[in-house]
Amino acid sequence: MTASQSRPTRYAWLSMATALLTIVLKTGAWMLTGSVGLLSDAVESIVNLAGAVFALVMLSYAARPADEGHPFGHGKAEYFSSGFEGMLIIFAAGAILYAAIDRLLHPGPVLGQIGVGLAVSAVASVLNFVTARILLHAGRVHESISLEADGRHLMTDVWTSAGVLVGVACVWLTGWMQLDALIAGLVGLNILYTGYSIVRRSFDGLMDSALPEEEMERIKKAMQPYEQEGIVFHALRTRRAAASRFVTVHMLFPGHWTVHCAHCQASTFENAVAELLPNTTVSTHLESLEDWRSYQELPEVERPALPGYREGLGQTCPGRAHCPPNAEEQQ
Repeated sequence: MTASQSRPTRYAWLSMATALLTIVLKTGAWMLTGSVGLLSDAVESIVNLAGAVFALVMLSYAARPADEGHPFGHGKAEYFSSGFEGMLIIFAAGAILYAAIDRLLHPGPVLGQIGVGLAVSAVASVLNFVTARILLHAGRVHESISLEADGRHLMTDVWTSAGVLVGVACVWLTGWMQLDALIAGLVGLNILYTGYSIVRRSFDGLMDSALPEEEMERIKKAMQPYEQEGIVFHALRTRRAAASRFVTVHMLFPGHWTVHCAHCQASTFENAVAELLPNTTVSTHLESLEDWRSYQELPEVERPALPGYREGLGQTCPGRAHCPPNAEEQQ
């Protein structure tokens, strides 16, 4: 593992250390106050720790270079990490909602030592906020969905902790014990939505979803200079595996161009896309504008609109033993 590849794992260690410290602080705050809202905060910190540990393992695996058994690399391992953390978040949300409903139906004793408990929980929230900002920045820099998921989870923890602190403070001021359970329920619902969002994004990554529209526009922008020279693009396919992107496209050249010239243009196009989108592997397939076979992947209604298609229908290939006739010739 190179130095650049190992950097993302350092942030996973930071997340683990923060989770351990906040577990201690929030558990102490719950024991001091008896607040189910603060208990929900402590439970989420345990989830943070489990997610950080799994993220460390998956980041280490994802950093491995491509090999014979995995020619496209190991980047998709990050989706398992974010998916696992999302499931843990959903599980924690269920536990919080259960505790909130139970406390709502069976109100507990008056909260104690609220001032100290709130202060301890506030310190934990500040730690989470600082770590979340670091993880989100690192996730963008390294294009790591694991770090980004961990950062978003911690940031959600910050906002939900703020809600819990407000709820406990309101209980302190009003004496209405049900408010503590209601706030905890809202926290649980918010965490549930966060977990669902992370799981869905991980699923999309594992299913080889296309690149986002903004990145697709960059690719189309790189095509424009070549289209002005008479080159036609089609069969554009994209996917992403964590920080790595993969782009495949067919390039149709005029039949009188040499293979050398066409290949040169294809190579410069690949480099242009790689400059616009870092960590992108571009694969081009060279085809002839005048060969009817170049259009077979397109819907029939779109073929006549492209240059060279009609002209190519009457063409035959010199190596007929290896090149079957087109549809018109078979008739």
